[in-house]
Parts: sequence; C-alpha cells; structure tokens
Amino acid sequence: MESDRLVVAVAQHAPVPGDVAENARRAAQLVAAAADDGARLLLFPQLSLTGYDLARLDERASWVTAEDPRLDVVREASRARGVTTVVGAPWLAPDGGRLLASVALSPDGAVDVVGKRYLHRAERDLFEPGASAPPLAVDGWRVALAVCYDAAVPEHAREAAERGADVYAVSALYTEGQERRLDVHPAARAMDHRMYALVANLAGAGPGWRSCGGSGVWHPDGRRIAEAGTGPRVVVAALERAEVDRLRADDARNGYLGRTG
Repeated sequence: MESDRLVVAVAQHAPVPGDVAENARRAAQLVAAAADDGARLLLFPQLSLTGYDLARLDERASWVTAEDPRLDVVREASRARGVTTVVGAPWLAPDGGRLLASVALSPDGAVDVVGKRYLHRAERDLFEPGASAPPLAVDGWRVALAVCYDAAVPEHAREAAERGADVYAVSALYTEGQERRLDVHPAARAMDHRMYALVANLAGAGPGWRSCGGSGVWHPDGRRIAEAGTGPRVVVAALERAEVDRLRADDARNGYLGRTG
C-alpha cells in the first residue's frame, strides 16, 4: 500500500572508530528515538559502523557480513519499532566480494546491500564498485540508496529515477570546505528528478578530515527542508507524496522531460 506521507530520520553520526559492536548498539538506540518521532526510515552515514579510516580495514573484525551477530541489535530494533534502518559498512559478501556498502535492515528481516558505485582514491584498492540495484520499498515509497560520491555523478540519480525512485538517500562523508557541494548535489538530484533527497553525513573527524555537518532533507523542488547543523544530531522530516505528484504533473504539462522514470 502506498502511503501519502513518509516520515524519515537522518542521523549525523560520529562513530566510535573501528568498534562495530558499539556503533551498532548506538544505532539501535537511535532507531528507537527515531521511531518515537514517527520515522519509518532511518538513514546513517557512510561507514557508520566503523568510521571513515580505511587503514583499519586491514583488521578482519572491521568487515561486516550478512550473518554478523553484531548487527542483531539493529535488526531487532528495526523489527520491534517498524523502521527500515540503513547503516554504512565495509561489507564482505559470501563470495568474498568487498563493498563500501549501505546496508538496509527492514522490519521484516530482509537485508539489502547496495555498494558504492563510484569509488575514488584509496577506496579503489579496497572495494569493488557496486552494481545497479532497485529501490527499497518503504510504506509504498521507493527509496534509492547512494553512497557519498555516487551523488556527485548525475547518471547515478538518473538511473534511480528510471527505476521509479521517490527518494534518493545518500550516506556520505562531506568534509570542511565541501559545504557548497553538500548543498548542491542533493538539491540538483532532487530538482532534476522530482524526488526527495536525504543526506546523512558523518559527524566529527578522522584521519585527515573533519566533517562539515549539514545532513538534511531536500524537497523535490530543490530547497532544503531540514538541516542538522555541525554536530551529532538526528533530524526528522515528513515527505508528502502530493508534493512529488504535483511537481511531476507540472513538468509533464510543461513538456519538461528531465525525469525519465
């Protein structure tokens, strides 16, 4: 059943470096808090279970797998509270493949893994590019997952729109000096394809970087409708299907063909 309204939560989260179990425990706490605010989708940043420190990935314990018991606390919170939770992890697939992944844990127990498509710099030495994936279904809304630099490549969002996405959910690391990029990327993807855009940015700092904050939600007309500021915080916003439908109908009447989905 399609719902007219979807409440989403975006977590600007500062992970404990390298501690998957503790970061999963903290994520579960935020699931409960987001559910109390009515959220049905909770988005975490890139590598939210480990922090962005690629040197730590030499340690086997930093990699997460499908049957990883450390995820159980998040699985249970998602099931109990009816929230689809998207965490960021270095993912080790059963076939040995390695992805810089967004991992969606659904209330029904399903696990969907979407790897970052557009890897850059040292990521290319550690991970394989992710494959195209269909959007998630959350209360009838279609949610496409993207990881950081994916959002900088217009083709990625265009493909999501072709697959019918209503929401473009980006797990990211934008650093100090990239504030403009953080605002332009989701605004452009939202406006071009008349879908809502979410960005969950890491908070805090790591080796060679400091976050610029700025996580939030963008309307299908490109304006920002929620912002997290600079420190750790969860922001909540209600997405309205009528707004998506109105803008798409206006574009169709005006002959605008930017959205192909």
